[in-house]
Amino acid sequence: MNFKQLVSVATLLVALLFALPSWACTNLIVGKKASVDGSVICTYNCDGYGFAGSMYRTAGGRHEPGEKIAIREWGRGAVRGYIPQVEYTYSVIGYINEKQVSIVETTFDGRLELQNNDGLLDYDTMIHLGLERAATARDAIIIMTDLLQEYGYNCTGESITVCDKNEAWILEIMGKGPDRKGAVWVAVRIPDDCISAHANLCRIRQFPLKDPDNCMYSKDVISFAREKGYFNGKDKDFSFRDAYCPIDFEKVRYADARVWSFFRHHYDKDEMDKYLPYINGQFDVCDHLPLYIKPDKKVSVRDIMNDMRDHFEGTPLDMTADMSAGPWSSPYRPLPMNWEVNGKKYYRERAIGTPQSGFTLVSQLRGWLPDDVGGIMYFNCDDANMIAYVPIYCCVNEVPEAFRRDNNPSNEFNEHGAFWMTNLVANMIYPRYSVMIGDLREAQKELEDFYASDQEQVLKDVEGLTVREKEAYLTSKSAAYTKQMMDRWDKLFRLIAVKHNDQIMKPSVDGKIGPGRYSTPGYDQKFREQIGKDTGTRYLLPEKAGDIKSL
Repeated sequence: MNFKQLVSVATLLVALLFALPSWACTNLIVGKKASVDGSVICTYNCDGYGFAGSMYRTAGGRHEPGEKIAIREWGRGAVRGYIPQVEYTYSVIGYINEKQVSIVETTFDGRLELQNNDGLLDYDTMIHLGLERAATARDAIIIMTDLLQEYGYNCTGESITVCDKNEAWILEIMGKGPDRKGAVWVAVRIPDDCISAHANLCRIRQFPLKDPDNCMYSKDVISFAREKGYFNGKDKDFSFRDAYCPIDFEKVRYADARVWSFFRHHYDKDEMDKYLPYINGQFDVCDHLPLYIKPDKKVSVRDIMNDMRDHFEGTPLDMTADMSAGPWSSPYRPLPMNWEVNGKKYYRERAIGTPQSGFTLVSQLRGWLPDDVGGIMYFNCDDANMIAYVPIYCCVNEVPEAFRRDNNPSNEFNEHGAFWMTNLVANMIYPRYSVMIGDLREAQKELEDFYASDQEQVLKDVEGLTVREKEAYLTSKSAAYTKQMMDRWDKLFRLIAVKHNDQIMKPSVDGKIGPGRYSTPGYDQKFREQIGKDTGTRYLLPEKAGDIKSL
């Protein structure tokens, strides 16, 4: 079997594995007064087995009267119906538009009986229509929810982050069932000096009924819950989460535990650990996390990038600290999420950083700068922990080559695609994590340090340029950043293939194999100790030959 045949077989196996379901997606949110530089920040790990990540672009502009848009079935492409086009749309790259509006999501399912398969719009189509049509976050919320009322919503419960250069909101939506076209929803503004997050669990509980500056909701959000028998109290006590997404241990542990860990990075750890009973399913002690918190100190884009790589390190849920982490303290676990042994049911943790990410992004929205240079989407394909985030400006007029869909097919390895190049390196490191991750961290830091330091030069370079000149420059710059990442990852792949060959470790300096003798790092100490406990005298070196016992 030649190399291409081996790659084809491996790709098929990966594709089959990716067809399995997973708990998907994480969004982190930072208000402008909670960030170090006044940026609004939001993030997206787009997780789910079955697809290779890539980036899309939609060109904006004026449209002819009577023009229609084909609404296609998610994942298959079949046309479900048509809706009228608006007079003018904005250009969109990934999940940010040219006006510095960014919209991302996580799915919470909720009451599955409220899904309406006959609705025209799914959440991803709705998000992209919002990005194409909205100049602000508030506009986007109104546009998206109006579209759902008119054309119907065919997905389950959804939490959606809607941000612009001034505001950050969480919008939560639930369908109304097979016989009802619209949706019920509520949107809450995150205070400017706070951070928030959601990760596959409905987050909004009680909300202000008479504060339109900070809260919007469908007129029937409470009355519909009463009609369905989900709520029978006073309006002021109504909880969107409790009505439309009742909690249980698995939902909280797989979802809100990620939010808890993120908050713990930016707030007093002892105070956040008071929520551990909730994370552990003791809902009689505590039954929710705060929707948002004011961080102990202001948060940077780099902080948030690292938050997206979290595996509960340093917490009671630390995925690197028990025997399931294997010989090299890996935070990664194979599926399934749940299993059974001798009649007992077990589960594993679900962290923010996860291998099944198709792509990951961090949107930075800067209101003190012109939109074309102010909006940056730091992007890459695959696992946030195992990539370097690449700056892509919101005004670019084409997708960088490595992020294009045709270079990132789900069923064929392509060395020109970012998903496959980052995935290749990641899957080399996963099995021997503690020994090999340092090499990746070096490349990751090198690139992200450069991208951060280069932003000041970019702002100088665009001074005095026309709008079109800036667009061309920033498109070229984004492409150059992407190529730089791909070249560095190719170098990283070649380094670790040689440095860690046959489970030894050769010395390296500045990404190159250096002089000196190789070392044999072997198992982590905890794993060595466990071997002794599990095997008794099986591997105990005898002091003299006569001490050897028969096996």
